[in-house]
Amino acid sequence: MPHAHVNGISFHYTDSGEPSPSAPTLVMGHGLLFSGWMFHPQVATLKDRYRCITVDWRGQGDTPAAADRAADMDSLTGDLVALLDHLGLDAVHYAGLSMGGFVGMRLAARHAERVLSLVLLDTSAGPEDPEKVAQYRTLARVYRWLGMGPVRSKVEPIMFGPDLLGSSRRDEVVGPWMAKLATVDRRGMRAAILGVTDRDPIAPELDRIEAPTLVIVGEDDVATPVAKAEAIVAGIAGARLEVVPKAGHSSTIEQPEAVTRLVEDFLARS
Repeated sequence: MPHAHVNGISFHYTDSGEPSPSAPTLVMGHGLLFSGWMFHPQVATLKDRYRCITVDWRGQGDTPAAADRAADMDSLTGDLVALLDHLGLDAVHYAGLSMGGFVGMRLAARHAERVLSLVLLDTSAGPEDPEKVAQYRTLARVYRWLGMGPVRSKVEPIMFGPDLLGSSRRDEVVGPWMAKLATVDRRGMRAAILGVTDRDPIAPELDRIEAPTLVIVGEDDVATPVAKAEAIVAGIAGARLEVVPKAGHSSTIEQPEAVTRLVEDFLARS
């Protein structure tokens, strides 16, 4: 498993390799409580035409937390830029879900020359909703000391939509997610959760994004509802919105075929 030693962390990523010498690169950044694993359906389909790279943010997946536990969105954006430099990648297509979208908007607004196109999934340009901050901080505190078990019933409906949770696919998606969470250092994950709850808005910088942008959101996303996606589209010139039926906050694995098709078509036009 490759790691890039950048910015004082051992940054884990996966790399499908170049399917051809001129193949473009697609970098994918995951949402909170996940890892690059959440893009495995998209990698499986797109790797024959794109060099597909997934990343694990600080304290999540196979990337350990930073020594100072910093997991704010600016630090994560700096990690991503450092990884691109490490891999010798000047400009890439980028897709980010939730937390990965927070990073993607910063990357495209502040490092426009590095982004060929931008896909934002189930994310928000604003700060965390005030009524949710206290709830998420409490969940983070309980998770830090006792693990996901005691808060699982509260977290699952935030991370997944009712269609998945009520279907026969629930175990094949939620089971691996829980198994992966069990391997993560809980102190690092708590820092990642607080990085989300305490994040600064990126909305004032959206008008600096010049890359072609596709915004995707699950129709049943309660963490970052459709209205949040609409606000992003309103702030980025030429951005397009797609709402995925029967999907919640983790659309890439809840409705993988629909999301992959949208991303594939968008990249082909970009």
